Amino acid sequence: MANYTAADIKALRERTGAGMLDVKKALDEADGNAEKALEIIRVKGLKGVSKREGRAASDGLVAAHVADDAAGQTGVLIELNSETDFVAKNATFVELADKVLAAAVAAGTEDVAAVLASEVDGTSVQRTIDETAATLGEKLVLRRVARISAEKVTVYLHKVNKDLPPQVGVLVGTDSAAAEVAKDVAMHVAAFSPSYLTREDVPSETVESERRIAEETSRNEGKPEAALPKIIEGRLTGFFKESVLVDQAFAKDNKKTVGKVVEEAGGTLTAFARFRVGA
Repeated sequence: MANYTAADIKALRERTGAGMLDVKKALDEADGNAEKALEIIRVKGLKGVSKREGRAASDGLVAAHVADDAAGQTGVLIELNSETDFVAKNATFVELADKVLAAAVAAGTEDVAAVLASEVDGTSVQRTIDETAATLGEKLVLRRVARISAEKVTVYLHKVNKDLPPQVGVLVGTDSAAAEVAKDVAMHVAAFSPSYLTREDVPSETVESERRIAEETSRNEGKPEAALPKIIEGRLTGFFKESVLVDQAFAKDNKKTVGKVVEEAGGTLTAFARFRVGA
């Protein structure tokens, strides 16, 4: 019988995220040698990569990096997915996220395919992810990358569960004057999930669709024909107040819009990005 203890099983489970039965089998096969057992788990995991392709990876974490550059600052935000929260909080997965984030920063793009093709530790990001997936026994996916450049970039990462890594991430780009309120704005974005920065950023087809829905709804409710134009515009304004960041009521003072708060600070919002794991 292989010579290993319950503590050895626990340690290898924490390193790999593998199930107890898989860890015990690997330790048996490796005669109790933890490093050899780790290799066995990885080899078996690599063989199972294709089998995991159809499985959902809707857990995971977000990670961000902000650095100074010639234009001011650039922030990068990534969402790296796993299948379960057990793996999401695993140290090996968190280390992988750090490597992928560094590669995304170095790649200089928010194109996921380009980041996956770039190199980290002498191999491609995709291969690094696959090898870690083999060790952890779950499907792992780099789902999204966002990149914002501005005079100032502020990052906010939020934990929805204190025992897990951050699962909501926000980048906010501003000029220097607005930097003093940027953290509050980032927290607002995390909570209220706006879709657009300004009304001008809303695609015209989306505006027309909302206007058409407002008109059909108003007619179905039997609103007077003469009052329809005003009612439709009012409902369209309501859509903007829900979806456009600068038009949303500010989380810390709902008597003011986000735009008004930034304006009172004497500054300007230039961009934002928000990821929530699995959403």
